[in-house]
Amino acid sequence: MNITLLRRFVAVAEELHFPRAAHNLGIPLASLYSSIDKLEEEVGQPLVTRDGETRLTSVGLLLLPDAQKQVAAAPAETKKPVKAGGKAKASKGRGRAPVVKGQPKPYKKRQGR
Repeated sequence: MNITLLRRFVAVAEELHFPRAAHNLGIPLASLYSSIDKLEEEVGQPLVTRDGETRLTSVGLLLLPDAQKQVAAAPAETKKPVKAGGKAKASKGRGRAPVVKGQPKPYKKRQGR
């Protein structure tokens, strides 16, 4: 079983609330739902009841201790570095960058009046 799916299952089992579990994991709610669906497909039985209140089924209760052991034994999840920004844009004649605005252009004489 995929350790990521097990981590998400354990989070849902501890919270018994999908939106809170998704918030704690830092993932979208739809991703959490699809992860639990994939794990249920893999197991072949429903693990969580979603009608009204969230509860673990008997199969979910049996899987929980094993999942917690596997999650605890797995190496810590590494965070992916966040790429900042995007494509740089040219100024296209709108003046200079705000950082150097007001300073003379290098190697050019200032125009006198």
